[in-house]
Amino acid sequence: MTDDLNRLADIMSHLRSPDGCPWDREQTVETLKKYVLEEAYELIEALDGESVDKIKEELGDLLFQVYFLSHLYKEQRLFDVHEVARMIGDKLVRRHPHVFGNKKASNSDEVLDIWTEEKKKENGTLNDQAVKQRSLVDGVPKHQPALLRAQQISTRVARVGFEWKDTFAVIEKLREEIVELETALASPNPDKSSSLSAGLKQEALDNATEELGDMLFTIVNIARHLKIDSEFALHKTCDKFEKRWRYIETCLAAKGISPKDTDINELETLWQKSKKAD
Repeated sequence: MTDDLNRLADIMSHLRSPDGCPWDREQTVETLKKYVLEEAYELIEALDGESVDKIKEELGDLLFQVYFLSHLYKEQRLFDVHEVARMIGDKLVRRHPHVFGNKKASNSDEVLDIWTEEKKKENGTLNDQAVKQRSLVDGVPKHQPALLRAQQISTRVARVGFEWKDTFAVIEKLREEIVELETALASPNPDKSSSLSAGLKQEALDNATEELGDMLFTIVNIARHLKIDSEFALHKTCDKFEKRWRYIETCLAAKGISPKDTDINELETLWQKSKKAD
């Protein structure tokens, strides 16, 4: 395995060399950001499939991004991929004192408590003990999918007791948020000749945006209470919708027409048929 990883590092070095690849030589940390995201999403899609070879391929593509970025920082004499591996190895040992040390953890909740406590210690050390107060929600990536970000934020604050008493209490909160959205939509009295969103004044549209965000955040908390990954749940619904819509398109194509050539009543009839065909 070491030989294979060293070979990957050598390939990366050659690609960036003067006699390497022009495209690879042009890349920067900024240009590679989108590829890191793309490769991560492609890996997730592969994990949902059944092809082991595809999973290996996508894991390799993501690993290459780690090597690529590490090499760019190596060129700046900041660090290399070996230091990256060493740092994550040290962190894993440090944050698992119940495995590599003398602490005890009998379940996942206790493990998370230990993990959080170790992170706090690290923050103090990294700040040379000059401890400026860090927030519980520090370190949650702002550029990740919003549902995932909401789930991580709410999970962190729930660990210290900022939490609804049960799932039904969160559902009741969702009902409140729906009423608040309805109020925001009703207040501006939009032009009846246009669509609702087109008739909203900017202030009302801003209020509706905020209330819709509150609804989504509450829904994420319902998912968390049920131990359901909200991002995964929405992906499943998207897959289901796509499948049913393709059914509608196929039925209409058999008649030689497209969705835009029919009306909502026929589309709804076909939608109900597609649900029975699931």
